Amino acid sequence: MSDVTQLIEAAAAGDRQAAADLLPLVYDELRKLAAGQMSREKPGQTLSATALVHEAYLRLIGPADSPDSDFANRRHFFAAAAEAMRRILVDRARARQAQKRGGDGKRLPIDLDMLGGQYSDAEIIDTDSVVDALAAEDPDAAELVRLHVFVGLSVEEAGQALGMGRSTAYRNWDFARAWLRDAVKRWE
Repeated sequence: MSDVTQLIEAAAAGDRQAAADLLPLVYDELRKLAAGQMSREKPGQTLSATALVHEAYLRLIGPADSPDSDFANRRHFFAAAAEAMRRILVDRARARQAQKRGGDGKRLPIDLDMLGGQYSDAEIIDTDSVVDALAAEDPDAAELVRLHVFVGLSVEEAGQALGMGRSTAYRNWDFARAWLRDAVKRWE
């Protein structure tokens, strides 16, 4: 068992010293994840990649009885970190959207072939809603989409993070893209 895995387990059990010792060991990898997330945001964001790392880390290593603080291993920890970052960005987009438009957001068409581009707040919210609908039908494909689209991992990297083989990851990605295209057409 690696030092990181041992510290993750100890921090999840409520050991505050382990949580403090863990951050320096995982910070660079978390910073890369956050930088990938932030590169998809529109310019002029008030949240920096560093702030995103810290906020996600606080959510991950929260109270010991939190269901989000129980990690099986290093891979699970980083997948949870990516998910926490995605949730933070979606929550912030929803808050900005509500402030700007009084909660009257309108659906915008999403170009699924341009997934690596920069999203507006409305596009982040709409994409998150569509991916949530996909999760009801195929949770594995939805999680792959989240890691690929929101975190910026390649399809192969996202598949590895989820414990999928390369061909399974691409098969899930192909299914998800087709499903999402159909879903977007139904909503238009």
